[in-house]
Amino acid sequence: MNVDALIEKYPEVKTMQELKPFFWRNPDYGKKADLSIGIADVFDAEARFHRFAPYFEVAFPETVATHGILESPLIDLPYMKARLNKSFTNEIEGGLYLKADNYLPISGSIKSRGGIYEVLKFAEKVAIQEGGLIYEDNYAVLASKKYHDLFAKYGIAVGSTGNLGLSIGIVAQRLGFRTSVHMSADASQWKKDKLRSFGVNVVEYNDNFTHAITEARKSAAADPMTYFIDDEGSYDLFLGYSVAALRLQAQLKSQGIKVDKDHPLFVYLPAGVGGSPSGVTFGLKKVLGENAHAIFAEPTHIPSVTLGMVTGLNDKISVYDIGIDGTTKADGLAVGRASRIAGKNMRTLLLGTATFKDEDMMKDVVRLYETEKIGLEPSAAAGFTIMDQSLENLSADFPMKNANHIVWATGGSMVPKEDMDRYLEIGREELAK
Repeated sequence: MNVDALIEKYPEVKTMQELKPFFWRNPDYGKKADLSIGIADVFDAEARFHRFAPYFEVAFPETVATHGILESPLIDLPYMKARLNKSFTNEIEGGLYLKADNYLPISGSIKSRGGIYEVLKFAEKVAIQEGGLIYEDNYAVLASKKYHDLFAKYGIAVGSTGNLGLSIGIVAQRLGFRTSVHMSADASQWKKDKLRSFGVNVVEYNDNFTHAITEARKSAAADPMTYFIDDEGSYDLFLGYSVAALRLQAQLKSQGIKVDKDHPLFVYLPAGVGGSPSGVTFGLKKVLGENAHAIFAEPTHIPSVTLGMVTGLNDKISVYDIGIDGTTKADGLAVGRASRIAGKNMRTLLLGTATFKDEDMMKDVVRLYETEKIGLEPSAAAGFTIMDQSLENLSADFPMKNANHIVWATGGSMVPKEDMDRYLEIGREELAK
């Protein structure tokens, strides 16, 4: 790959090489798109979640309160807003909210949507084809020994830096599937330990995500009874994430939050491989329309989606190709190459991306904890970290006085206390500098 030619054509590549935070405004945003999926696919995914709700109430009692529906709250953050406005150059004038996917049941992250959804879709297919299940059945029957034994004939494999493996591993293993999660060196030890406590086979690599997912793919291909969940190109994952928009629409209505031309909504989403934020963004644009705007947040050391979209090469280029080391404290974002479907589907739907320094992200972990008593893993706080530069780049084009801002908290409620204490210690050290 001729990197010099890329830099000449796309100066932003040089900025990425220099590890400088920057905001990229997507020049194709809002143009007409020819997508292979639509709103009907989002409703299909939502219907499947509802069919499985009785199963979750039985298999995961923590979901009884929500009648088996996996959902997270939308939380107003008045104290965090005040704290950020003390350090920001650009004031947050409208509302600031947290879409708290860190509180999602079962695996405490955004991956409880897409990862679990793809497991459910495969389980339903097997149960219908081989177990006599029909769509009108009460899916609580899937918790029976009959179906557990049926699912045990099959394996499920996935490559992950952490949260996707956690969601897939916990649910697939509970259903009865022989489950293997191939994890990169970036994955936190507590996530590996948690998976093993559920009986999941964790395969560790002293290498990056690309290597882990490649090995997972090879392993699954060698066994005709193993189903591979592909974080680099799965539309089932994508659509599972998209359902969040339907749920968010209801929450916005219940809290009296308008989304129209005079009240734009900005949603800040951390991006690793890009699958989960892309799925959510697709849903937002289909459900909430043209006045909902998504911005992806990525570490300066591993801006895979930004690099792919800036150059138009999407998954055909890796951050390692331009000499970036790919190291970050945000393990959920430690993916050097974007998903095959992220750039393709976000070409006209994503407002832009912004990159940030790890040190600033760690400060925001502390700020949120101290102001709102909410603990997030580092990657989940990334949305806060890109807000100031996003406001600076967008204030001339949008009525910011009445805008609302949602930071998507992608994980953190399952983080062990000692790990959370360590994150807070690191963040406080950065704030003291």
